[in-house]
Amino acid sequence: MEIQKLNHLIENEIKKVRESFVFKPQEVCLSPKELAKYIDHTLLKAYATSKEIDKLCIEAVENEFCAVCVNPTYVSLAKDRVKGSTVKVATVIGFPLGANTIDTKKFEVQDAINNGADELDMVLNIGRLKAGEFDYVYDEISSIANIVHKSGKVLKVIIETCYLTKEEKIASVVISKLANVDFVKTSTGFGTDGAKAEDVALMKFVAGPNIKVKASGGIRDLETAMKMINAGADRIGTSSGVNIVKE
Repeated sequence: MEIQKLNHLIENEIKKVRESFVFKPQEVCLSPKELAKYIDHTLLKAYATSKEIDKLCIEAVENEFCAVCVNPTYVSLAKDRVKGSTVKVATVIGFPLGANTIDTKKFEVQDAINNGADELDMVLNIGRLKAGEFDYVYDEISSIANIVHKSGKVLKVIIETCYLTKEEKIASVVISKLANVDFVKTSTGFGTDGAKAEDVALMKFVAGPNIKVKASGGIRDLETAMKMINAGADRIGTSSGVNIVKE
C-alpha cells in the first residue's frame, strides 16, 4: 500500500478517535463455562518444561478453554495433548520483541502451522512502527496474514501497547485492519506493562466489528479479566485461567 494513502487513513482515524471515542465499559455477565471460552491458557516462560505443558493442556481440556498458547517448540506436543477436544493450539511469532525480519517471521509461521498450530500470535515490528515506517509494518503483517489465511488459521497481531503512544496504538490497529488480521492483541506479557481496559476499548473502537481484540499481560484474577471483557475484549490471554474460572 502506498505510504501516502496509509498515512492519510491513519490521520483520519486519529481524528475520528479524538472526536468520537469515549471509554464506556459494558456490564457483561458470564457463567464460568462462558468465561472459559474467552481464555487462551498460556505458558510462555523461557524455562517451561514439557511436563508443565502437559499440565497446561490437561487444565485447558478439563475447563474447556478456547486455546492453549505455548512457545513454538511445544506446538506439536500441545496439539497431541489436546487432540479430541475443542481446545485450539496457539503459538507466538517474532516473540517477544517483534524485531525479526519479515522472512524469519514467515518461516516461523509456516513451521508452526506445519507442527499443528491453529492460531498465530505475532508481535509486529515495534521499532519500525515507532519510526513511522507504516508501509514496512503493513507489508509485514499482510504477508503473514496471507500465509495464515491460506492455511485456514487465525492471526493475532500483538501491538505491545506499553511502548506506544495513543496515536501509535491507533496506527497499529489501522494497519492491522487493512492487512486483514483476525485479532489485535494488547501485549506479550514481557514488556514493561500489560493490558489496560482503556487500551482494549480504544483498540475495539478502531478495529470495528469484524476484528477481535485479545487482552493479555497481567490478567491474574476474575476482576481484571472482567474489566477487559467489559471494555470489549473477545479473548483473554492468561496463565491464571484455572483460578479465574474458579473465582
